Amino acid sequence: MDITIEAPLSRKITSMKFGIIQYHNIIVEDSPPYLKGKLRYFQETRFFDLEDQTIGEIPEIKEWRQIFKTLGKSPSRYRPSAESLLRRVQKQQYLHDLHSAADLNNFFSLKHAIPIGLYDLEKIQGNVKLGIGNAHETFEGLNGRENSAENLLIARDQIGPFGSPFVDSVRTAVTENTTSALQIVYFAPSITDDAADQILNTITSMFYQVLGGTAKSQIILS
Repeated sequence: MDITIEAPLSRKITSMKFGIIQYHNIIVEDSPPYLKGKLRYFQETRFFDLEDQTIGEIPEIKEWRQIFKTLGKSPSRYRPSAESLLRRVQKQQYLHDLHSAADLNNFFSLKHAIPIGLYDLEKIQGNVKLGIGNAHETFEGLNGRENSAENLLIARDQIGPFGSPFVDSVRTAVTENTTSALQIVYFAPSITDDAADQILNTITSMFYQVLGGTAKSQIILS
């Protein structure tokens, strides 16, 4: 599978970094107790941090809000997914356990305040392109709505959009039947190469420890 960045996105946002991880022969199941506890404890700790912090001023969130604005999406109506997660924590609406893959994904998104998408590889058709959505493109999202992809940074395959730093699609959602997955880490543009590598390696290592299988990672740049 080839994963490329389309030219219109590269022209509008010149310093994007995407972490790409492909997992194979993984086992997705109910999260082990230590992961459930870790996710819950982290959210409770983060809640107290957010009492003295404005979410919109967190550097990574601030950068992603600017990206949405640059592409033509209102960051007040279309919040980066990491911001939505943090706002839930701020209201003590803590995330429920889903399964090992989703729980790990949410943990790292909260920890680093960046959107991270996780997709079932077997449900993706053909190569993947990271670009800007068109007016006629929509996708059914995990938020329970039909979402317009217009002016939204999206991941698309031969069928159409299946992911974004706003919300991911039902079509490619990872379930306990998933054995191969694609993860896209939507890094904030200001992150250094070394920091991006470190985060990507940590995510890959933790997923391997919990889900098993094999993993291959890379960073692609706009």
